[in-house]
Amino acid sequence: MSSVFQTYFQLGFFHIFNLQAYDHLVFLLALCAPYVLSDWRRVVALVTSFTVGHSITLALATLNVVQYSPALIEKLIPVTILITCIVNIVQAGRANTRPISAPTRREPLVLTLPNLLAASFGLIHGLGFSSYLRELLGKQSKPVLELLSFNLGVEVGQLLIVGLILLLGFLVLRGFDAVRRDWVLITSGAALGIALVLLIG
Repeated sequence: MSSVFQTYFQLGFFHIFNLQAYDHLVFLLALCAPYVLSDWRRVVALVTSFTVGHSITLALATLNVVQYSPALIEKLIPVTILITCIVNIVQAGRANTRPISAPTRREPLVLTLPNLLAASFGLIHGLGFSSYLRELLGKQSKPVLELLSFNLGVEVGQLLIVGLILLLGFLVLRGFDAVRRDWVLITSGAALGIALVLLIG
């Protein structure tokens, strides 16, 4: 059993933590773009919302409870990136423009629009994850352990990616004494361009 868990955990981890999963990586970049290390509580809430969404559809699709069109999901994933980037860019003009070294006010964690969007988009990304997992499982009917370990592997990989994005933002903003708005516009603009290529490709 431990061998099965380890195998599918690693499969889940490297399914998200590699350059071939660039669509999911770009989404995570867009999702985290407005935040810095000092916002880690808000980022945890945001990523948890995304996790809840994609865990639901990953389980339902893998267990054949829901059916879907893989081609449609491939188009919807870049749409989630586009929407996330547009929200970031629109809100950038109202964002805090102080240098990253300036203290920020700690806000309570509440059910916000970004969290709701993250959960909704997680439903779509979960279907994308399930396509790969279903290919691995073949005709296996009750892959409970495999599903759990794969999902945990995806989450660990995802959290590592988010941490690296926040660290990169911290280093760039500190090093260039820039403002958060510039980081949001640059990263969201780059993610938006990639999403457009994915969408029309």
